[in-house]
Amino acid sequence: MEFRDLKKQYQMHQQKIDDAIKAVMSETHFISGPQVAQLEERLAAYTGVKHCIACANGTDALQLALMAWGIGPGDVVFVPDFTFFSSGEVVPLVGAVPVFVDIEADTYNISPQSLEQAIEYVLHHTNLKPRVIVAVDLFGQPADYEKVRRIADRYELLVLEDAAQAFGGCVGERRACSFGDISTTSFFPAKPLGCYGDGGAVFTDNDEWADLLRSLHVHGKGGDKYDNIRIGLNSRLDTLQAAVLLAKMDFLEEELTRCDQIAAAYTERLADVVKTPVIAEGMRSAWAQYTVCLESAKQREVLMTGLQEAGIPTAVYYKKPMHLQQAFAAQLIEAVPCTQTEDICGRCVSLPMHPYLEEAQIEAVCEQVIRLRK
Repeated sequence: MEFRDLKKQYQMHQQKIDDAIKAVMSETHFISGPQVAQLEERLAAYTGVKHCIACANGTDALQLALMAWGIGPGDVVFVPDFTFFSSGEVVPLVGAVPVFVDIEADTYNISPQSLEQAIEYVLHHTNLKPRVIVAVDLFGQPADYEKVRRIADRYELLVLEDAAQAFGGCVGERRACSFGDISTTSFFPAKPLGCYGDGGAVFTDNDEWADLLRSLHVHGKGGDKYDNIRIGLNSRLDTLQAAVLLAKMDFLEEELTRCDQIAAAYTERLADVVKTPVIAEGMRSAWAQYTVCLESAKQREVLMTGLQEAGIPTAVYYKKPMHLQQAFAAQLIEAVPCTQTEDICGRCVSLPMHPYLEEAQIEAVCEQVIRLRK
């Protein structure tokens, strides 16, 4: 059994994907080929956002957003404590200071209460300037943007949506990648929409920022590639990856619907056995992960060992809170306690989740979890 079965996905859609790749190989337009612009247009239409700028990876997407806003020394960026390293890594890369805030107990997304406490701490106990809130759509479910936006407006902060795990997720009819002043996503292969290498994208409705982003992601170019008007990055999405993503867009909704069904089947069988994911009212998760929680780290270890022995893969997202990462130690500002994050890091584990899980495989996972929890 695969944790995220990219082999099966390719087998099921091989002709479509192969044809897309062969077209690029025949045209030999490997950088900035027509498929890149086609993908940007399609992604913008799908998310309902005016501008999409494809780039090399999800980490660059976040950094490009901060660069477009001129975030730098003396600025504070608020980041959830429970997320992948890149959500915070990009902050010191532009010279700013990350301040980590706690998460909600059920959704594992950023806690508005903890966020506001952290903002107040920075305002009253430091000489730094609050500038940006990074709201991560963890495991596929969008954050509570109604509350996040209310706080952002109160303190005049920008909202950067990190939707690396949530492409295809929704709040009502509105899709992930449309909630931030700038939003980003990742096309890492295991993501809900993944390419065959690294890839990412930046989304915004702001024309000025979009122009900046288009310059910044290609060496700060001006009128042409030899006219450089600012310092930027080499962060183009290559044409092969764009072609793969265009092919995969054709069956994305089918995959998301199947993941909804698999998640529902897991939850029906396991809700009384472990703490299953909580999807807030009106939300749709893209199910980048199906994450459950045990009562202790020891119980998690027993479960993971037993599942491994049964040939069932698992993964832990994430083993260490951001505020405990050594890389941030020199500039860490402990504005608020992140006790919820510390607790969840020790107890959560993700089960196999992808649209190609068969009913027998779903049943096998559930049977083993139930057996190991007795």
